[in-house]
Amino acid sequence: MSKSAPKKCLFEVEENETIDQCLDRIKKAGYFPVRRTEKPIFKEVKEGSETNYEPAGRQIVFEAKKIE
Repeated sequence: MSKSAPKKCLFEVEENETIDQCLDRIKKAGYFPVRRTEKPIFKEVKEGSETNYEPAGRQIVFEAKKIE
């Protein structure tokens, strides 16, 4: 059995990259997307002695499978 690229791989949409650019990068790597997940990113905001969390963005990750 030969060693090859993993059958599944995760691709994160990088900062200053569009979703379409990420999908193109996935295709060029020889994979196709099968699932998209989004995670919210929060930042701490301190107001006196109270700490609040506010949305600061989102992280988009694609799970991709190897094209066979």
